[in-house]
Parts: sequence; C-alpha cells; structure tokens
Amino acid sequence: MARVCVIGTGYVGLTTGACFADLGNQVSCLDIDAAKVGLLRAGGMPIYEPGLEEVVARNAAAGRLAFTTSYAEAVPGAEVLFIAVNTPQGAGGPADMSHVEGAAATLAQHLSGPAVVVNKSTMPIGSADLVAEIIRRATSAPFHVVSNPEFLREGSALHDFMHPDRVVLGAAEPAAAARVAALYAPLGAPVVVTDVRTAEMIKYASNAFLATKISFINEIAQICDKTGADVREVARAMGLDARIAPGFLSAGIGWGGSCFPKDVRALEYMAAAHGCHPQLLRAVIEINRDQRLHVVRLAKEALGGLRGATVGLLGLAFKPNTDDMRDAPSREIVELLQHEGALVRACDPAATEQAARLLPTVELCPDPYATADEADALILVTEWNEFKQLDLGRLRRAMRRPVLIDGRNLYDPAAMAAAGFEYRSIGRPSKISVP
Repeated sequence: MARVCVIGTGYVGLTTGACFADLGNQVSCLDIDAAKVGLLRAGGMPIYEPGLEEVVARNAAAGRLAFTTSYAEAVPGAEVLFIAVNTPQGAGGPADMSHVEGAAATLAQHLSGPAVVVNKSTMPIGSADLVAEIIRRATSAPFHVVSNPEFLREGSALHDFMHPDRVVLGAAEPAAAARVAALYAPLGAPVVVTDVRTAEMIKYASNAFLATKISFINEIAQICDKTGADVREVARAMGLDARIAPGFLSAGIGWGGSCFPKDVRALEYMAAAHGCHPQLLRAVIEINRDQRLHVVRLAKEALGGLRGATVGLLGLAFKPNTDDMRDAPSREIVELLQHEGALVRACDPAATEQAARLLPTVELCPDPYATADEADALILVTEWNEFKQLDLGRLRRAMRRPVLIDGRNLYDPAAMAAAGFEYRSIGRPSKISVP
C-alpha cells in the first residue's frame, strides 16, 4: 500500500484517486474548491461518469479515500503526488498552465520527505522541467518529477484506467519511474518508460492522430455525399485492414470535449512556435469545424431557410455517457442556428444542468418528444442510447415538419423514410419521403 495524493478532482483526478484507492492504496484527493470537496465528502458527485460514484463511495467507506482542501493535510507523508488540475486552452492556442504552476508551488511548501511528483494533466512539452524548477525553488526536500499522461475517455474512464492499453512514464531517474510503475503493476499493462519530453509528446501525438482519423473520415463523408457512396460501408471495410483499424472512423459532426480540441490546438501552437509548419493539424481543425456547419446547412436546405423555424437538438453533451459540454459541437450548432434566425430547443439525458448555464437562450425539454413538439426540424447531435429506440411514429406526429438531420448516422435511412421523415445523414444516401 502506498500513500498517494491527487491534486484536482475533475474527470482525471477523481477517477485516478478512486481507482488507486480501489487498488488498495491510501489516497487523499485535494481540491481548492471547497464546495466540490464538501459535495464529495457528503457522498455527492461533481461530475457525471458511469460507475464512478459507486467506486468513490466504496473506498471512502473503507477509509482508503479522503477529500480535503488542505495541502498541509494531504501532502506531508505522501510518497507519490499526482498533479491532475485543469490545463484549459489559453488565448491563441497554448495550454494555460496557471493551475499547474499554482499546485506545484503550493505542494512544494509542504513536502516533508522523499516524494515523486507526477504530471498527470496534459501539459506542453517541457512541463516536467517547469514543475521541477518551481518545486526546487521552494523546498530542499528530495523529489523527482515524472510525466504520466492520462488516456481516459469520458464516459468510460473507469474501464480505461483499470484496463489501459499502456502506461506511459517519462522520467530522468529510473527509480522514480519504477516507483510510479509499481502503483500500476496490479493492472498488468505494458509500461513504456521514456524521457519526460517524449512522454509529454506521446499524449499530444496520440490525441492529434485520433482527431485526424475522425476528420479524415468526415472529409471522405463529404465526398460520399457528392458521389452517392455510403461512408459507413467505406469505414467498415477500411477498418478491417489491420493497418488502419476501425476505431475513430465514424463520420458525423466531429470531435469536441475537453481533450481533442485543446490538445490539437496546443500541438499546432507548439509546432508553429518552434518554427514548424503544422499544415496537417490546421486542416484537421478546419475540417472538424466544417462538420458543425454542415449539419446546419443540411437543415437550412431541407427547410428552405431557418428564420422563424423551430429546431430541436437531440443531445447536448459532446459524447454519450457524460455531462461535459466543453467545446461540445452542440454549442456552436446552437450559435449557428440562432444566427440564422432559428428558435432552438434541446434535450439531453445528463447535460441539462450544464446547458442551463451555458446555453441560456435554448429551451430545455425533458425528453425527445417534447423537443419534437411542433418543431420544423430535429438534429441528432449526441448518440445517447436513449435515442436509439425512439418511437419514430410518435416523434414524427409531434413535429410540424418531419425533417430529421442525423449528425451521428444513428438511424437507418429506410426506416426513417418508412416513418415519414425527410431524412438527412452524413455521407450516406438518404431515402427521402415527403408525406
């Protein structure tokens, strides 16, 4: 059993702390947000992540997981300290490191003995050196800094932590890497040990490549639209090639969330700042934004204009099984629709509270049928399971005009035509029926 401190209780920090506690370690989760810590102590959850509430409750009850706002309480005696605070996109693209710098400076004041400080948040190349310098200026206690980038997907974070494809550790001191590797040993995953800058680059390169796959298939979908090919069959056949693999080849309205957008932009910024010419990354970003414009164009074409039209969005979170709306496609789609003069309403199984704060001009509905009531068009934005088995007849009868734009290729074109919808999808021939 190790004594672990995790600084930050967002998606990454809370999942990391809960899972390490579940592996038998003594974990303190530290956050300067007193309201969030109070909620966690009371058994509440500040985020929506399937299964996480149960793991937190189990380990808190067992005394292996505690929450605090006090560095003086959590840091002394901790053998491994994970920095898992937010690194949002700054102006112009670079990551905002102010939260990391603050955490490093404060934890340094409370180090009491040998410790390994682990950069868990996604941080720019060179951040391990920055954190080490900040700590070194504030303490004489011995420490090492290790880069351990996270590869958690919101909505499946517990599974991803407990069944990782690999654990990446960047360290200048082999013993420090070995100390962190020991925490992950029960998972039986391959451990990749590199220098710190290579470890930091692995995270950015991985996310940028996955974003590139999505933008690539979306560009293919645009070509399929014009040529009559079916992008789903194209992607399925491509994915059977072991050199390509099927993951991240689903055409739709593109990527969003807390990782891909800021990581691709941050890598593009770092490349440009070092004198490189990141034209591929710039194209990936441009294609992704165009997909959001594309679904609005489809709705506008189907309705003959959007001014005065009522458009309902099915889904607001950037992906299923999360309430996260950071850089969610829905936010830009709402802005584009309203700019064209449409009235927008929406529903989401988990993100309603977030949407009420972020989209105050959108009418939030309790379910898809209320969203469809007297609507001129619906746009499927997030492929929640709850939307897969809708009563299409009821949905169609509720609408003023039966236009449905399927931004995730969730529905079968023939079934939609049989139900009486004017149906559009992404990169697939659509069977269109106008009652």
